[in-house]
Parts: sequence; C-alpha cells; structure tokens
Amino acid sequence: MKLELTDNQPLADRIRPTTLSQFVGQVHLRERIEAFERSKRLPSLLLFGPPGCGKSTLALLLAQSTGRHYMRLSAPEAGIAALRKQLAGMDILILDELHRFSKAQQDFFLPILESGEITLLATTTENPSFSVTKQLLSRLHVLRLRPLTKLDLVNIAKRATEELGFELKDESLNLISSMSGGDGRTLLNLLEYTSQLPEEKREPEKLRAILPETIIRGDRDGDSHYELASAMIKSIRGSDPDAALYYLGCLLESGEDPKFITRRLIISAGEDVGLADPSALTLAVSCQQAVEFIGMPEGFIPLSETVVYLALAPKSNTTYAAYHTVKQEIRQNGMLPVPLHLRNATSAIQKEWGYGRNYKYPHSFPKAWVEQSYLPPELSERSFYQSKDQGEEPRLNAWVKGQKRSAHPRMEPPSSRNSKK
Repeated sequence: MKLELTDNQPLADRIRPTTLSQFVGQVHLRERIEAFERSKRLPSLLLFGPPGCGKSTLALLLAQSTGRHYMRLSAPEAGIAALRKQLAGMDILILDELHRFSKAQQDFFLPILESGEITLLATTTENPSFSVTKQLLSRLHVLRLRPLTKLDLVNIAKRATEELGFELKDESLNLISSMSGGDGRTLLNLLEYTSQLPEEKREPEKLRAILPETIIRGDRDGDSHYELASAMIKSIRGSDPDAALYYLGCLLESGEDPKFITRRLIISAGEDVGLADPSALTLAVSCQQAVEFIGMPEGFIPLSETVVYLALAPKSNTTYAAYHTVKQEIRQNGMLPVPLHLRNATSAIQKEWGYGRNYKYPHSFPKAWVEQSYLPPELSERSFYQSKDQGEEPRLNAWVKGQKRSAHPRMEPPSSRNSKK
C-alpha cells in the first residue's frame, strides 16, 4: 500500500520518482534499465555505487514496474532466520547494503536464486569483487552506478525547492550542488537546511559562509578510498605537487586514516624516488612518526610537506624493478645454493666441506673493496640492478664503478684512459 506523504517525511522520500522516466542520472545505464523494464522477467541485480547516487530508488522503481509483490530490507536488520519467514509470498527482495552480510549469510540466497523462487535486487557501496562471494556474484547482473553529475544535482535541487516551497537563485543552486560531491542525499540535506534560513541569507556569498561544513564521503572500504590514494601516488610519481596535494586533501577531508596515507607515502618514497634521493624515505618515515605524535588536524602539516617533497624529488625505480627481476628469476628457476666461500663455517666438519674457504674480507683490502664473486656461479653474468642517471643515484654508483674500473682498466672507455695521461 502506498503511504501518504507528509511534511515529516524526509525530503528524499517526498520527491522520490514514481516512474523510471522521472529517475535522474546514470545516463550510461539507461538502455539496460529500459531493457530490464520491458523484460517479461526481471533478473536478479546488484546495484553498486557510491552513497546518494540512486541505487535504492532504482531498485524500487524496477520492482514496482513488474507489478509483483516485493519487500525492502536493509542487511544489518535482516537476520537469516527471520528473513526466511518474511520472504513468504514475496516475488522480489530489495536488499540494501548486501556487503554487510557475511559470506555464510550470502550463501542463503544461492538456492532460492537458482530455483527462481525470488528475484534479488541488492545494493552495495563496496566493490563486489571483494565484498560478495563469487558464487552469489555469478548469479547477479552487476550495474555500476556513478556519482551524480552537477547537472543531475541541479535538476534534483530544482524539484526539491518546489517541494519545500522556496526559491533559490541559480548561483546558490550551483553552489549547493557543487558542495554535495555527487551525493543526492547530501544535496537534499543541505537544501532542507537552506530552506530554514531567512531569504537574505540564501545569497551565494552568505550561504558559503553559513552552510554547515559538508561531510565529504569517505568510502574507506570502497573504490573511492583506493582511487584517491592511487591518484595521489601517481601524481607524486608524475612530479605534479599540485595534483598530489589536491588528492591528499581529498583523503584527509573525507576522514581518511592518516596511517593509511603515511604508509602509501613511505612506499612511494622507496618505489618511485628510490636512490635518486635516498633521503626521501627518511622523510616519509619521519612524517609517519610526526603525524602519529601530533595527531590531527595538525598532521596535515608534515603530510603536505612530505607529499610536495616526494613530488619534486628526482625519480628512480631501479631498486623496485631490480627486486621484481630477482623475484622472477627465483620463481622461474628456484633458489640456487649459496657459494661455499660465502657460507659461515660454524663447525669443524663445515670447514672440511669448504665453508668460508677463500673468502676475501673486504675490510682487509684498500678502500674496503676486493674483486670477488658473490652470486651463484650460474648467475655470474646476470645483472639485476640497472642504475639510472637520476638525482643522487650516479653519485652512489660512482664509487663501486670506480673500484671495478681499477680492477679492470680495460673496462674504462678510451677517452677516460687518455685523459689520465
């Protein structure tokens, strides 16, 4: 039975579309949605997307379009035992927050979906690849919804202001739409707040100053969490301090755990900056300690310093690439025995076996270097580390290269030998 709308109802319910033609947003899914609406039998769906993008509304509209019996539940409030009874006589179940069900609870749906006993329209804000079992996922059509565009939000805002019975200038509508971050629910909350303000305070400049601070969505377990972190690291790798700072701000303002951010920065310092500026890793570790010591909100100070430093630093991934080359060698050919002269002889029998024999202790030689083989003989010609002419890396390589040239003068380029004469 359709409920009568009252002024006490949330604005989202009061302006919720009653037909699919009134549904706003998700243009990229329109053809598929219309195909489902025309279909004789609605398939089971998983609607995946950020908060406030219309997942539940779309599920309700699709269920209503079938004319069949349906019910709506939220996973946190739906125990499996009670759910069995509630589903009696129902054709369609709209289940919000499917990711809140455990893997075992999700298995409950496998037989009833397989038999066609019920159609499941589930929603989730978390990546289904990680939050939904493979068995259940294989029985669902996944629709990925996107954040609402600014135009979508403006259209919703105009309808909402009509429902609330007040007028708002286009500039103010644009401002509130921009502050909503693609989230229709946030938009409607801000509009309800604005409707209570005196008319003179609804001007854009005054609204900007008096609107409550917007709570930006921090989807820590969903895609935006990883997308923002990835964008920050890629901006650092690309030496763009402005973009790196921007994504740092997005992470912090959405309530991201600073420990997660500092961990990513330490990894970037080692992977992307590397030997081009070895002090970058020291700074990143110091940043982690500083943020832990001073806490938030002041933690943004060492974080922003570190992000800009890493972005501006010369880049070299040679040590990162070298390890992956070593890993590939080991996985393809296995681990080779350590040469006998590198093994410690801790017993008399090991000495008899040749452990440590002919090992040359570098500190006993001039400049603490002596020519000696360290790799297993089968790998003596392999070179895993390939240096780059970036930042401090040439200086760090110069000493070892110099020792090798002294041991093998013929290795020197002709120009170098002539210049010494």
